[in-house]
Amino acid sequence: MNGHEGAAATGRASIEVATPKRTKEIIAKYGFSFKKSLGQNFLIDQNILNKIVEAAELDETKGALEIGPGIGALTQRLAASAGKVTAVEIDNRLIPILRDVLSEDTNTEVIHGDVLKLDLKQVFEDRFSDMSGVSVVANLPYYVTTPILMKLLEERLPLEHIVVMIQKEVADRMAAKPGGKEYGSLSVAVQYYCVPQVVCIVPHTVFIPQPNVDSAVIKLSLRDKPAVDVPDEDHYFRVVQASFAQRRKTLFNNLTAFVGKENREALTALLTGIGIDPARRGETLSLEEFASVSRAMLEAGWRG
Repeated sequence: MNGHEGAAATGRASIEVATPKRTKEIIAKYGFSFKKSLGQNFLIDQNILNKIVEAAELDETKGALEIGPGIGALTQRLAASAGKVTAVEIDNRLIPILRDVLSEDTNTEVIHGDVLKLDLKQVFEDRFSDMSGVSVVANLPYYVTTPILMKLLEERLPLEHIVVMIQKEVADRMAAKPGGKEYGSLSVAVQYYCVPQVVCIVPHTVFIPQPNVDSAVIKLSLRDKPAVDVPDEDHYFRVVQASFAQRRKTLFNNLTAFVGKENREALTALLTGIGIDPARRGETLSLEEFASVSRAMLEAGWRG
């Protein structure tokens, strides 16, 4: 059952939030005003909602964590498709609206809080311990997309998928392959933990108010284990960050700043010894090649 069928099955299709008319009615009813600082853009397109929920692969045995539910457009669909839904909303003005809109959805809980400050492991334990799997499904505010996603990944939460609508440019960077201008430290970090797939592009015209740029829905499927085996994850990501410090510089020049100028000759020998041309740029290295560099640096005692 997809989200649209679920809404119809419960007799609630006529009060779907995600239409221009219904969204404007709710805004007017509560006298709600948008806060630009919170990146509030409400989705008003049913087809995009269908694609988001379908990508999440939910059923009644699985849970969904939503971040930034707004006035509940996506939350309604998740409630019709998942066994349990927990929605975390930072704006206290939206809490009574959500409780009203979601009053018939008994499998849904709304938490007022900042997801970056919440103990998500405790939320999962309290809310989803009886679910066979959990996914994060959300329309994320642009300004906190990366911090939220890295928190979800670094805390090793028991997630199946992360299906989020984010700025198209950021989605392109997350899914980028080595060699392109979009490929960078964010690409490496996301792909270390996940297999990314851009589900669809979302034009800016399907939101109230309209953002200045287009969005994309990206699906991040969590790996059973990281993409590469490294002895020290923190060091691995420090090496990756250093390699992209100045994109126009070669790998050698960027890493010289990491290991110190006095180690230039040794660095050349190290890179050559593992089959990596020091004249390459960081954007051309695969995750495995970064792992090789990181391992070799650790063996040389270079921790940065």
